[in-house]
Amino acid sequence: MLFNKIKILQVLSLFLILGITNFYAQISEVTTQKINGANLVSPPSLVAQSTVASVKQINANWVALIPYAFTKGHKPEVYFNTNFQWWGEKIEGTQQLIQYAKNEGLKVMLKPHIWVKGDGWAGDYTLKSKAEWELFEQQYTNYVLAYAKIAQQYNVELFCIATEFRQVVKERPLFWCALIQKIKKIYKGKLTYAANWDNYQNVTFWNELDYIGIDIYFPLSKKKTPTVDELNKLWIPISNDLNTLASVYKKPILFTEYGYKSVDYATAGHWNTSDSEVYNALAQKNAYQALYESFWNKKWIAGGFLWKWHLTPTQSNDTRFTPQLKPVRNIIKKHY
Repeated sequence: MLFNKIKILQVLSLFLILGITNFYAQISEVTTQKINGANLVSPPSLVAQSTVASVKQINANWVALIPYAFTKGHKPEVYFNTNFQWWGEKIEGTQQLIQYAKNEGLKVMLKPHIWVKGDGWAGDYTLKSKAEWELFEQQYTNYVLAYAKIAQQYNVELFCIATEFRQVVKERPLFWCALIQKIKKIYKGKLTYAANWDNYQNVTFWNELDYIGIDIYFPLSKKKTPTVDELNKLWIPISNDLNTLASVYKKPILFTEYGYKSVDYATAGHWNTSDSEVYNALAQKNAYQALYESFWNKKWIAGGFLWKWHLTPTQSNDTRFTPQLKPVRNIIKKHY
């Protein structure tokens, strides 16, 4: 009897080991090299190729391009490639920026993103009637497929189907499955979706994608300048949850956005910092260092795209997200 119990335990252990091995084998097929990326700020007018090449200062090997579209508040119409948009947000600028990146040996994620006029963030965007939803879905599909065609034409390596639609993914799950199938008929590269940090559990279509994309702005510490060790400890339960998610779907996790402002309370959640922000380079440095120490050695993490890199001049004491001209650049360069 004891012998049989031992044999059963040995068999179960073998299945567990094989399952974990198979999981990491599937992950490694997608994550042969870490995605060390930067989200580029679309410039208002034509820029030189050297501006895109500047991301190589931090050893970045990928860039994310964001061809914004707009809605007017909670209205169903989607506007893109319009005369009032910046050059880098339109089709012409997107095509040129892709070509610049390719010329510099950089891989590209094309990342459509809705800006809600009056609100900004698309997370709370919702509509009231069936007719409104149908119009939105039709127009959003037109927007995304237009850029999926560009992604295919220019051999873009990764396409993000949407960004931070916290309510829409919950209210219209069937739409996203249908949209993904339409994209796959046009674009043959890898796919992801950029879920907000507090919403990735509600996404029902991870199985249809190649990466689980998360904009990882988890609030961690309310201290002005938490230490790296303090932040590493706060990341542990989040890391465990994300590891479970990757294991369930057998997909690598990609940080479609990550980053911190150079301000006091940088890790408390950027939406919680006041307009009168106090410059704090050390808070930004510690936050980046802890994130890399907590995640960049994990096989189930594909990498990520820092938020964000400007293609126009910035200042060294700029409190915005950019790491340009700031001490944190050396931290990024080391881990990239």
